Amino acid sequence: MDFKNNEMIADLHLHSRFSRACSKNITIPELVKWAKVKGLNLLGTSDFTHPVWLSEIKDLLVEKNGFYYYQDFPFILSGEISLMYTQEGQEIKSLETNSTSKIRRGRRIHLLLLVPNLEAVDKINAYLDTKGRRDYDGRPIFKIPGDEFVREMMKISKDIEVIPAHIWTPWFGIFGSKSGFDSLKECFKDEIDNIHAIETGMSSDPPMNWRIKELEDKAIVSFSDSHSFWPWRLGREATIFNKVNSYEEIIKQIRENSFVATIETDPGYGIYHYDGHRNCEFSCSPEKTKELGGLCPVCKGKLTLGVDYRVEELAQNKIGFKPENAKPFYKLLPLHELISLNLGFGMQSLKVWTVYNDLIKKFETEFNILLNVSREDLIQKEVDAKLIGLILKNRVGNMKVIPGYDGVYGIPILS
Repeated sequence: MDFKNNEMIADLHLHSRFSRACSKNITIPELVKWAKVKGLNLLGTSDFTHPVWLSEIKDLLVEKNGFYYYQDFPFILSGEISLMYTQEGQEIKSLETNSTSKIRRGRRIHLLLLVPNLEAVDKINAYLDTKGRRDYDGRPIFKIPGDEFVREMMKISKDIEVIPAHIWTPWFGIFGSKSGFDSLKECFKDEIDNIHAIETGMSSDPPMNWRIKELEDKAIVSFSDSHSFWPWRLGREATIFNKVNSYEEIIKQIRENSFVATIETDPGYGIYHYDGHRNCEFSCSPEKTKELGGLCPVCKGKLTLGVDYRVEELAQNKIGFKPENAKPFYKLLPLHELISLNLGFGMQSLKVWTVYNDLIKKFETEFNILLNVSREDLIQKEVDAKLIGLILKNRVGNMKVIPGYDGVYGIPILS
């Protein structure tokens, strides 16, 4: 598949240096530099709600057809919003009075926003300023219900795309075990038709999401939620679009579910796939969690329930169900992980960087290496035989990973 001529690989969910727990060295030029090394063709600006970062966006990027260019590289205006509020939940019946009432539950969700132009950005920020502050974090928190937020976005522009982010992560995914929701409808109510897509997040893949009946008419997209510009973070998950040159055409592909495919990591590579306790260094499968009654055998506290458990809890469709409109996907680990596994040194070590840089010099981009370069070409360029085996094994999604849990990344292993 020739991604250069026919498709564009996009990572539309990332963060600036102004978001918490993110690299303080993130700049627009650095993002572009490493996006080109990775083989990405389109990025989200991220964090347009932050005043300083927005000022840099306005100073450095030039608009054409809703794409915002740094030199020759296009961005889409994007940002992530955290909504934290309480909302009535399911009815409960009092045994004493025989009456029913609805309990109020805490709700916590992250939403990815794609925005058509700076005029709409300014209107969004003006609206948010009536609800709280934006200057303390690139991913600001507001006490706004999900349906109200979407309604207000649609008033500003029908071209704004609201995508529930990393929908299964325990604390801020809409289906997460601690987020407070069991369905999109419960969150977005009458605005549900204005939700056209969901983001898988690293700890789930499309087949896991296919098991949720409510998602059968929603597009399933993937982006990295990267907190740095390094190539083992940026673009680790992405969406492959038919090549276009405007915001409108990208949004059309999302809303019509007509993009090409997604790039996913192995779900086990994500930091919330299995259940467990990070501080106790304990993790387990959903089956084991049930045997343990949901309690950690080390500290006896409640385990953090991961994505695998939660999918099984909410699934209506059987394992293996595939919707008619399902998109193909590639299950890939970053190239740094493969080199690190091959050499036995950390991903950020000089030895790993030396091999990585040599491969990029020979084959131009990481995605070209991961997806396209033939065995024969790898051999001809004198790539290590064991690494060639890992690259080809990774290409068909056959790498083995010890599942991540409670904020701990999964660990690729040789098998």
